[in-house]
Amino acid sequence: MVKNFYIINYGCQMNVYDNEIIISILTKNNYSYVNDISKADIILINTCSIREKAEITVINKLIYLNSLKRTRKIYIGILGCMARRIQRFIKIKKSIIDFIVGPDNYRELPNIIKSIEDNRYFVNVLLSNEETYSNIFPSKIYNNNKVTSYVTISRGCDNMCTFCVVPFTRGRERSKSPKVIIKECEKLYNSGYKEITLLGQNVDSYLWTPENYIKKYIYNKKKAIDFSCLLEMIAKKFNDLRIRFSTSNPHDMSIKVLKIIKKYNNICKYIHLPVQSGSNRILKLMNRKYNRLEYINLIDNIRKIIPECAISYDIITGFCTEIEKDHIDTLNLMKYVVYDFGYMFMYSHREGTYSYRNLKDNVPLIVKKRRLNEIINLQREHSYKRLKGYINTVQNVLIEGISKKDKNYWYGRNSQNSLIVFKKNNENIGDYVNIKILKNTSATLIGEIIKYY
Repeated sequence: MVKNFYIINYGCQMNVYDNEIIISILTKNNYSYVNDISKADIILINTCSIREKAEITVINKLIYLNSLKRTRKIYIGILGCMARRIQRFIKIKKSIIDFIVGPDNYRELPNIIKSIEDNRYFVNVLLSNEETYSNIFPSKIYNNNKVTSYVTISRGCDNMCTFCVVPFTRGRERSKSPKVIIKECEKLYNSGYKEITLLGQNVDSYLWTPENYIKKYIYNKKKAIDFSCLLEMIAKKFNDLRIRFSTSNPHDMSIKVLKIIKKYNNICKYIHLPVQSGSNRILKLMNRKYNRLEYINLIDNIRKIIPECAISYDIITGFCTEIEKDHIDTLNLMKYVVYDFGYMFMYSHREGTYSYRNLKDNVPLIVKKRRLNEIINLQREHSYKRLKGYINTVQNVLIEGISKKDKNYWYGRNSQNSLIVFKKNNENIGDYVNIKILKNTSATLIGEIIKYY
């Protein structure tokens, strides 16, 4: 009988959390998770579709795994966001893949595996308006660092940005019950975890009511719990548990949330605030639901209410019809904000999106690459400048592990999500330490321990 399964993960933090859900479901049904691919009867590939490069990576991995199939009997399953799009790759699907399961159908995995053992090819990529996996506590075998962990508070997205496949791969937005979220945080806290990250495609649009928690319906405001309320509930109950969240949409982030972040020391002073473009024209084409001025006003409010807050971003360069003026608008916005760090990408057409169907991907690749390099180089300058500002300050750091570059050094992060490395003494992973910052690169702070937290 098929018993052992192995997971290959691509994509975002949500996929990491979903891996934990998958492991929990399968282990409760007498399957065993292994971290050695050579011992696996089933290989699950949890996929990402946000960019074309991610899908190409998966396809190349499938071709490699097909060579393993020739040496022994294994089953290969495609999970995650790419599941609804893999149908395009008919030849690969029929020759290599045994089953395809979308993000809302992981409860069916035990039955699906039994079906493939009977030589039945299986596909289940239906989207749900209700599934949040609320009654399944995620296994921590996959991400067992016992320091930081993820807690999903919502799934799906309703924003329909014209470049994005998420609404088509993960479905409509739905929020998880706050009682379930608190219970999950409590289990992690009692297990010794020191930090949690609240996850959602758009955490700031979190909304739950006892009667009907889907955002588009009428709700009783006195009974509704929005993201600011949820954040405060968790911060109050676990006052020595560090809290992060990701990702925010500028259109939905409220002043209430900023005030809650300011109010509680255990809420990290860091916001990931994707902008995508600094051009009003491009933002409108992207259907981002805010303009340049509104975004700047939000940045100004963050700086005013939480002066010590670090801000990062996503930017897409080379979007359909982008001209040099649009690109300069983006660079000028970056110069205004001076972000701490960011995630920068070239636009790629995603089949099924509005932009794929209605807009022309007409920016030459050479121009996209040049604009991306200019954005990257500017961000390096800004990151160096931001990190240099920490020199001679003392930062409270949660030790997360051993430095990859030097086993004699720890690494950890401060509240602002800056990576900090420092020489080991007698500390342990999971300890809080105070670090005096001595120097920096454009990506890292280097310091020394001065005293325990």
